Amino acid sequence: MAQKSPASKTPAAAAASPHEIRPGQSVELLKALHILTRDGKMNQDSRRKLKQVYHLFQFIEPLLQDLKQDHPDVTLVDHGAGKSYLGFILYDLFFKDHLDGSRIYGIETREELVRTSQELAARLGFAGMSFLNLSVADSIASPQLPATIDIVTALHACNTATDDAIRFALEKHAKYIVVVPCCQAEVAGVLRRNKARALASPLTEIWRHPLHTREFGSQVTNVLRCLQLEAHGYQVSVTELVGWEHSMKNELIIAQYKDLPRRRPAERLSEVLKTLGLEEMSGRFYTGEHSEDACAVAQ
Repeated sequence: MAQKSPASKTPAAAAASPHEIRPGQSVELLKALHILTRDGKMNQDSRRKLKQVYHLFQFIEPLLQDLKQDHPDVTLVDHGAGKSYLGFILYDLFFKDHLDGSRIYGIETREELVRTSQELAARLGFAGMSFLNLSVADSIASPQLPATIDIVTALHACNTATDDAIRFALEKHAKYIVVVPCCQAEVAGVLRRNKARALASPLTEIWRHPLHTREFGSQVTNVLRCLQLEAHGYQVSVTELVGWEHSMKNELIIAQYKDLPRRRPAERLSEVLKTLGLEEMSGRFYTGEHSEDACAVAQ
């Protein structure tokens, strides 16, 4: 009896259908990003990658449109840019049609990726893109970036890089912050280290086992990030990136600055840190102004 082909076998590349590539989109860019093959075809992995980027774009495009209503020259910083898939797609689908001073900055620590992105942007004529070989933390004080930024993104910036991106956004007075957190290990480490001291509380059962420590630590990290943003006057929404089933890290946090009351989320943040024995993390999940005058103004 003939055996069936393995289900995991990668299907052959097929020509991309018209609805998969948007009108005016750069085919050369899609080839450079290996979403399209040299002859314009697309395999299943490429289709999934393109679908993911489009899905994220549908969340970001309305934010860009809103910013354009305020001023024409929108600035976006993408932290942990990697090969700059997100930055290039955003520029191709939105920024290249708004050549009025708008700019995307890609921040990446790997020099070779920065150089490759610079070369690709030059080849495509994407003059409104800049790539900087900096850590997220170093970018906060870098003179190569403007004093204020409109929108900050961080797609799978590992561990504390997401928190550094949030700090950057707060320092730069960003109106919008869009992050997909990844590899949150720091809080889990503190929970693990302080577990013996916290055993008297029945809440410790939530993270007593090592697997639960990791998972709970990841969950708590994102909760603390949301409270921190709210404690700085942001309205926060949390959703799931549908179509990212291959990754467990598919939580999308979107924050919009609305100068909301700060006292309650700041108090909640402090209470959560104290309850879970995470007081030493208060420097990372800081709440900014603590004066009574500031709290009174916020109310």
